[in-house]
Amino acid sequence: MAVRPSQPSRKLVIKPKANRGIKTSVHPQSTQLTDPQGRRFHYLRLSITDACNFRCSYCLPEGYLKRADAPEPLSHPEIANLIAGFAEAGFWKVRLTGGEPTVRRDLLQIIETAARTPGVREVALTTNGSRLRSLAGDFRRAGLTSLNVSVDSLDPERFTEISGQPRLAEVLEGIDAAFEAGIPSIKVNAVLLKGLNELELDRFIAWTRDTPISIRFIELMRTNRNAEYFETYSLSAGEIQLRLARAGWVARPKTEGDGPAIEYTRPGHLGRIGVIAPYSRDFCASCNRLRVSSQGGLRLCLFGEKDFSLRSLLRSPEQKDELLATLQELIGRKPDSHLLHQGIYGSTRNLADIGG
Repeated sequence: MAVRPSQPSRKLVIKPKANRGIKTSVHPQSTQLTDPQGRRFHYLRLSITDACNFRCSYCLPEGYLKRADAPEPLSHPEIANLIAGFAEAGFWKVRLTGGEPTVRRDLLQIIETAARTPGVREVALTTNGSRLRSLAGDFRRAGLTSLNVSVDSLDPERFTEISGQPRLAEVLEGIDAAFEAGIPSIKVNAVLLKGLNELELDRFIAWTRDTPISIRFIELMRTNRNAEYFETYSLSAGEIQLRLARAGWVARPKTEGDGPAIEYTRPGHLGRIGVIAPYSRDFCASCNRLRVSSQGGLRLCLFGEKDFSLRSLLRSPEQKDELLATLQELIGRKPDSHLLHQGIYGSTRNLADIGG
């Protein structure tokens, strides 16, 4: 279960659940997209909305403001055609992101559609947890296999300062509900912020002692709009990795399907600690994902300069061959690496636009 601030950890007994609605077979006609660097892609990160009900200081400090000229998000049928096309191209992992995906009323139907798509083996969701307490069971029944919840602090006042919402207790209760629902993989995302949550490392680590949860510390990323904030609060993940090593945590080898996190384990802890360090050397060498915005724009890199619209290819399932040909052509344009070290941040205004 989740560790309540200022309370001791409690051991969770997970009840086994039926694996309802989840496809495990690989599509017999699937192919694998490979870019000029030889990287193979199987992981789709799909934003289903750019709207968010939180006001995180590093992302949307003024809250979500819809642009007057912004197209509507992809419809459920368009999303179904998109996922089916990517699955045909060898993508077996789909993550639904935002903004905050739970603001969409048809989220459960989208999860179910993804889980039932031939070739899709994992369906993941990234959320701020604001509605998780009431939806966790429905997520599992719809076919969700993996859940990431943003919890940037375990201190109620600091959580409110960072997220703009005094809802830490609700979020932690939602994580409890996710365990009770039997969601197989549950992770917590915490953006590293110098002078703020870096002070809580021991508290996060204590959470992993009796709880089979993975805590992910993510380096703050520079965007077009957070220059001053970045200069004030950015913290190298290397400092956290050094502290973990000194405390006896050991990096484990990566396995198929792993994302960019380096995961650490320690004897006596049921959970794990992960570190995502986009500023580290060779971070992009193992890239296995493509991103699509809520309006259907393919982003070859999180910090790329432009999106390539796929929306005109999502009107009908009969357009699948054209979609596949387009993906094959565009993957050839994927850059070797982001250019963050050169001070080039691409077109990303904030991480809510594309789901991080």
